[in-house]
Formats: sequence, structure tokens, C-alpha cells
Amino acid sequence: MSEMPELAATDPEIYELILEETRRQNEFIRLIPSENYASQAVMEATGSILNNKYSEGYPGRRYYEGQDYIDLIESIAIERAKALFGAAHANVQPYSGSPANQAVYLALVKPGETVMGLGLPFGGHLTHGWGVNFSGIHYHSVQYEVDPKTHLVDLDRVEALAREAKPKMIMCGGTAYPRLWDFEGFARVAEAVGAILVADIAHIAGLVAAGAHPSPFPHAKIATTTTHKTLRGPRGGMILSDGTYAKEIDRAVFPGLQGGPHNHTTAAIAVALKEAAGEDFRRYAHQVVANAKVLADALNEHGFRLISGGTDNHLILIDVTPRGINGKPAAKALHRAGIECNYNTIPFDPRKPFDPSGLRFGTPSITSRGMTEGEMPQIASWIDRAVSQADDEDALATIRAEIAEFCRDFPAPGIRVSGDG
Repeated sequence: MSEMPELAATDPEIYELILEETRRQNEFIRLIPSENYASQAVMEATGSILNNKYSEGYPGRRYYEGQDYIDLIESIAIERAKALFGAAHANVQPYSGSPANQAVYLALVKPGETVMGLGLPFGGHLTHGWGVNFSGIHYHSVQYEVDPKTHLVDLDRVEALAREAKPKMIMCGGTAYPRLWDFEGFARVAEAVGAILVADIAHIAGLVAAGAHPSPFPHAKIATTTTHKTLRGPRGGMILSDGTYAKEIDRAVFPGLQGGPHNHTTAAIAVALKEAAGEDFRRYAHQVVANAKVLADALNEHGFRLISGGTDNHLILIDVTPRGINGKPAAKALHRAGIECNYNTIPFDPRKPFDPSGLRFGTPSITSRGMTEGEMPQIASWIDRAVSQADDEDALATIRAEIAEFCRDFPAPGIRVSGDG
């Protein structure tokens, strides 16, 4: 099972835990929308000797010698990002999505100035101005909500709030919003109030790259993203832009927030971007959306309440309280049954965030394993059974065994287990 003999000899405790996690990822149906399976090529780059090199600065402008090949690797990653997303400028050094967003704030907004973003309870992200985050602590944050009835973003309400608040920057994008983002509409709002529009596409970057979701360009000045999730790369981040604030963004990343970039991650980002430019990835991203729609319909048939009535992307948000259970115990029961998801607040949730009403599902990981529309009704059935029998450990164990057997027919990318040959 292992190709890590040195680790096994040096630290068998960590080695064994990695093996256990490998088995878990192979035997579980993973439905957390922010997770995926990186390819073996991406993981080889991530674990490469590039980990040994320090490279403060940018290609051609470093503070350390020995950058001959590092500069070429980062330049390739930059050019691939620009080509894939149609951006004039790309910074591939942010350590992840939150640091990428923080760099944009540092570049564009002074402490105390007003920013707008989708509120966390309505599907936004912590870095979109939530009070406990730097974005809500150092800036005056105004949060827009979704419509109470449709659970959709209402741009008329967003514009009315923007005209009143006069924000310097407007963030659009989210972590638990299952519908398309109207970047063009948000651009009109931003223009009307003289704000800079920033699109956080961390969740949908792979869909955008493959044309399975509208692109933020040319409507947004800047787009931030992680490089994992639907993009299937390493745990990293990028900032894409039309070039207007390129110098400010680069200065904000380094030296504003970070020292040396993680060169092994940069190389893996370059690999993932090359993969994402191919036809196989394009088919994959469209299949992610097709799977999510079928899974949502199947869950609806089992009586689950879908927030917004369905999905347009990779993500499904449901309210489980009509089934007589809350989100947290439902998620834990599903985990014991071999299904990995997360409990999540729903719009206007009467319950507290650590014990909310909802569950959040996504289809990137299962699609990477080759599952298509035909497998979605079976997955929905297992979800239904597990939620219905959340207190029956024997029933959950039975489901888990069924799922482990089911997963054998869908090899996980980048994972080798005993018996693979």
C-alpha cells in the first residue's frame, strides 16, 4: 500500500495514521464540497524537492540566489493561470484562499473603510466581512443577505444597501450558495456606487475554468481563489485580475503579508492548471454539475428540504429539521455510515452555528472517482437511510459496509491501496 518507506522507518506513528486516512478516503463517499482528490502528478509536485528552496520576491526579482528553475516554474504557473481564466495578471503565491482575500483587502482598502459581502449565515465566507474575522475587525463591514423566500441573492436589495453604505469594495461569491453568481449584475451595482468588485471563486474555480459556470471576467476587476476544491490542485491560492491593481496586489502578497512562497505548491498549481486546460477536465467539471443536479433531485424525492429549491453548481444545501433531526447529529450519523459531509447553517437559521439546521453536500470528489448520474440515486438512498436511522449503530454499520464495497468500483485518483497490483 505504501510508497513511503523512509517515513515508515523514521516515524511509524505518523506513517500508520496516513495509511488509515488513505483507507478512509478510499472507502468513504466524500461529499464535502470543498474537498477533492488531487492527481498523482499534482501530489508528486507537492512532495518534491522544491520544498527545500526559499524564494522571497517574484520571478527575476528575488532576494535569494539559486532561483534559475524556481523562476521558470512560477512563470509557467502564472502564464497558465492567465490563459485558463482569461486574466491579464495572476499572483500564484498566496498560501490559500483566506490569505489571498486578505491581500486584496490590504491592497485596496484602508482600515475602517466600508466593505460589503454576503453574510456568513447566508452562504458567504468568513473573509467577506464577518465580525470575528480580520475582514470584520479591521474594516467597516456591511453584509447583504439572500431573499427570505427564495434564498437567492436579490441584486435590487444588494444595490439598495450599497447605495446606502457606499462601500469601497464589494465581494461576491460564497461557500454555501448553490446557485450561479451574476457577476455582470454585481458589476453594475459596483459601478453604480463607485466600488471595486472582487469575485471570490474559490469553490467554483474549476467550474469557471471549464465553462460550467460563468466567468467573473471581464465584469470583476479581481478574482480570488483556492487551487484545490473544484480545481483539483494542491492546497494553495491565487489572485487573478484585469491588471488594474496588479502592482498593489503583488506588494500586498509580498512583502505585505508573506515571506517566501511555497515553491512545491507553486509547481503543483502549475500541474493542476495544465490538467484543467484539457478536455478531460472540461468533461469532469460539467459532470460535477450534472451529478449535483441529479443528487439534489433524488434528495428532494426522499423528502429533504433543499435550500433555494436545488442547485446550479457543485453544491447542495439542505434543511434536515423536518426529518426530526438537526444538522450536527445528522452529519455525525452519516460519517459513521461512511458518508462525509458537514453540518451547516441555512439562511435565517433559528439554530446556533455549532448546532445548525442544515447539511452541505458537494459532488467534486465523487465525480473525480468516476461516479455519474446513475450513482446519485443510490447515494441519496444511503443518505436517507442514515438520517432515518441515526441512532441505530447496527444499521449505520451495514450502510458503511455497503458503501465500502460500492467504492471499490470507483478507484480514487492518487490513491493506491493493497490489492491494486
